[in-house]
Amino acid sequence: MKKKQLINRIIQMAMVLFGISLVTFALTYLSPGDPVRTMYASSGMMPSEEVIQQTREALGLDRSFFVQYWCWLKDCLNGYFGISYTAKEPVADVILLRLGPTLKLAFMSLIVMLMISVPFGMLAAVKQNKAIDYIIRGTTFLGVSIPNFWVGLILLYVVALKFKLLPVISTGDGIEKMILPVLTLAFAMSAKYTRQVRTAILEELNQDYVIGARARGIKESTILWRHVFPNALLPLITLLGLSLGSLLGGTAVIEVIFSYPGLGNLAVSAIMAYDYPLIQAYVVWIALIYMIINLLVDISYRYLDPRVRERA
Repeated sequence: MKKKQLINRIIQMAMVLFGISLVTFALTYLSPGDPVRTMYASSGMMPSEEVIQQTREALGLDRSFFVQYWCWLKDCLNGYFGISYTAKEPVADVILLRLGPTLKLAFMSLIVMLMISVPFGMLAAVKQNKAIDYIIRGTTFLGVSIPNFWVGLILLYVVALKFKLLPVISTGDGIEKMILPVLTLAFAMSAKYTRQVRTAILEELNQDYVIGARARGIKESTILWRHVFPNALLPLITLLGLSLGSLLGGTAVIEVIFSYPGLGNLAVSAIMAYDYPLIQAYVVWIALIYMIINLLVDISYRYLDPRVRERA
C-alpha cells in the first residue's frame, strides 16, 4: 500500500470514527432512563431530588446535546474518555483491563477454528462429491444453522452441570476455564470456514497451473500444500480479519453466559447501568480496533500476493 493510499485510509477511518461517535452519543442522549438515578439505585441510595439535580449538573448531563458532545469529543482527542459511573474509574482503564481477556478468547477461538476448518475443508474439496464430502457439508450446514448462544447453553449444561468436567463460570484464568467459551465461539465459525476453505480449494484445483503440475508428475500432496493452499489463503485472510473484529465486538452473549470478564460482558453491564461514558468509549474503541485490523489485512495483501505488489 502506497503512502498516499495509507493517508487516505487513515483520513477515511477518522471520518468514520467521527460519525460513529456522533451517532453513539446521540443514541445514549436520547435513550430513556436516568443514569444518575440508576447510579444511586445500584449503590443502594435514595437521595433527594436536589442531590440528584446537583449530581446531574456535576456530570454535565444538564447541558444541551451539542455542548455535551463537544466537551466529550475534546476530551477524547486528548485521550480522556471520562469516568465510569459504575466503576468510578477512568473509562480507558476499565476498557483496557477487559481488553486482554477478550483478545485471549478471540485468538484462541480463531486458532481452534482453523485447526478444525482447514483440514476438513481441504478434505471435502479433495474428496468432492464422495461420502466424506457429503458428511462434512451436512455437518457444516448444521453448524451454521445453530445459534451460538444455544451451543453455549448446551455445553454449559452437559459438560459443566451434568458431568462436571469443567467449571461453570469462566474467569479467564487457566485453560480449563476457557475451553467452553472457546469451543462455543469456534463451533459456528468452523462450520462457516470449512465451507469457505472447500470452495477456495476447489476453485484453485480447477486452475490451469494445477492441471500442468499434474501432467508433469508432481505429487498431489505437493500440489495441494505448496501451490493450491497458498493461493487459496488470500480470501481466507480477509475473512479472518472480519471474524477477529466480530469476535472483539460480538462476544457479549457468550461472555454473559459463561460470566467471562471480557469487553462484551462489560458492555452489557454498562448498558444495564446507563453508564454513558463507558458505552460511548466501548463503541469507539471497538470501531477503531475493527478498522485497524482491516487496514492490516489490506497491507498484508502486498506481501502475500505478488499480483497486488505489481498493481501497486
